[in-house]
Parts: sequence; C-alpha cells; structure tokens
Amino acid sequence: MTEGRPTMKDVAAVAGVALKTVSRVVNGEPGVRTATAERVRRAVEQLGFRPNDSARLLRQGRRTCSIGLIVEDVSDPFYSTLNRAVEEVARAHGALLLTGSSAQDPERERELATAFCARRADGLIIVPTAADHGYLAPEMAAGTAVVAVDRPVPGLAADTVLSDNRGGSRAGVEHLLRQGHRRVGYLGDSPGIFTAVERLAGYQEAMAAAGCEVRPSWVSMARPDAVGIRLALDRMLAGRWPVTALMCGNNRTSVAVLRELGARGGSPALVGFDDFELADLLAVPVTVVAQDAVRLGRTAAELLFRRIGGEVGQPQRISLATRLVVRGSGEM
Repeated sequence: MTEGRPTMKDVAAVAGVALKTVSRVVNGEPGVRTATAERVRRAVEQLGFRPNDSARLLRQGRRTCSIGLIVEDVSDPFYSTLNRAVEEVARAHGALLLTGSSAQDPERERELATAFCARRADGLIIVPTAADHGYLAPEMAAGTAVVAVDRPVPGLAADTVLSDNRGGSRAGVEHLLRQGHRRVGYLGDSPGIFTAVERLAGYQEAMAAAGCEVRPSWVSMARPDAVGIRLALDRMLAGRWPVTALMCGNNRTSVAVLRELGARGGSPALVGFDDFELADLLAVPVTVVAQDAVRLGRTAAELLFRRIGGEVGQPQRISLATRLVVRGSGEM
C-alpha cells in the first residue's frame, strides 16, 4: 500500500480488481457484478479509503458544493452570528462552508478569496476590505457567484446585502436628542470603512436637523483600541463644552467606551450601534441600534445560491432595516 492516504490503486490491489472497476463502484456507476462490487466495498472499508469528491466533481465539470465566506473577524459576535446564518443556509443546500477572517487587511482578503476560488468554491460571500475588487472579475466571468454583505464591493458589479447604517445611526442620535441632549459625541470606526462613513453621516444628519452644532472635538473616527478611546473621551468630556451623550459606531467601540467610563466613574448617556452580549444585563442596560445579523447572513446566502443555481439579472442591492432597542443608557 502507498504511504499516506489510501488511493483507488490501493483498493484495487486489495480487492484484486482493475482500477476502473473501483472507480465504477465508488462513483455508483453500473456494469460491475454484485460479488465484485461487494469485494471492492470490503476493501474500501478495510483501508478506510475516502474518495476525493472535489477532484471527481471537477473532472466531471460539476460544482464542488462549497462556498467561501470572508468576514472581518469571525470572533466578533456580529460576524460569528452572520457566519452561523450562512452556514445553516449552506447546509440546507448540501454545501460546505469555508470561512476566513480578513482582519481588515486587503492583502489577506485577496489571499483568502483567491484560495477559495482556486479550490473551485461555487460562490463567495465577502465583507469587503480592499479598495478595489477587480481581481474577482475574472472569477465571476468564469462562473463564480459573488455576494457582498455588510458593505458594497468597490469596483465590482455584484449583489450586495446591507443594513440601513445611516438610518440606524440617525435613529440612535435622534433618541438622544429627544431626551434633551444637544452636545452629542460620536465615536466611529476607521474612516475608510463604508459602514463607518454611513453611520457618521447618520449622526451628522440628525444633529443638523435638530439645529445642533458638531464641534471637531466631539467626533472620533479610528479603530477602537483602548488608548484611542481614552484620548477621544478626554477631548469630548473636558473643556467648556463637554458632551452629555455619546453615540458609538459599533459593538467593539461601545464595549471599549463602557470599560473606560467605568474606570473614570463617569456616565454620560450612551447609545451603541450593534447589540452585544450582556448589554441588557449591565447596571444600566445599554440602548442599542440592533442589526439583524442572522437576516443579513441568510439573505446573502440565499441570494448566492440562487445565482449559483442559474438566476440571472442585474446585481441587486438589498438594504435591511435596523431596530432601536431602548434599555436605559440613552435616557440619562
């Protein structure tokens, strides 16, 4: 027997038959006598042979029954929930889900996408990080379906499933304004991210509609690390015109802000974009703008499988509503 994983040649040797006979039995093809087929099956079981379905399907020109999902960080509760929703739809279609995290690194995203395509995944669902996704155009031309989720794909005509980021952020700020706040600070993610830009725009629209100024010191757009959050809050909460309320642009920012405020002992009113675990169990439960990560993942996956199944037409752009969940932290 050859070293490593058993092959069809090994099965043929043990069963005492031709390689073609093993291939016919393994692939369920007719033309093999019952006794011979049984001998092949015993050899398969004895050796622990497993057919290479991917290679077989490629030789036959058929799909590989697998799809790829690239998110920013699979450990983030939002993306892990989205991942699970995609996985459930893939399972219902008899497909395997391959998942990777881009870590907001365009090169890593490209490596993952090309690796999935090299393994002939039937389609990709991607949370875009790169500024240009033209590298996927040849894959789409070759028949790989692509759906963007959470953010659009720059430079590519692809189906897109989004949350109403601008409207959700606007609703969160309007809630703070209704409580009487006029000095509202905003802490968002990196300004190069589509969702961060849209949520900042929602904040600005709500403040402008209420006739409230937005001072430069009241806005911070950066990745949510502890030092950056501390410095941003130093600016917002100090001086002659400190903010009395905060709008946080995502769940990681909300958690970092709450941790810093806890250390300071301060408690301005706060609304966060994205729900997060235990937000409803804190001493002051956190009011949030909730996205439906399950619906986002399911909608993107169902759209992808329709494309894989042959649905044609212009790329779709689907926007899903958000929901304001009032719990108490925005009313202080």
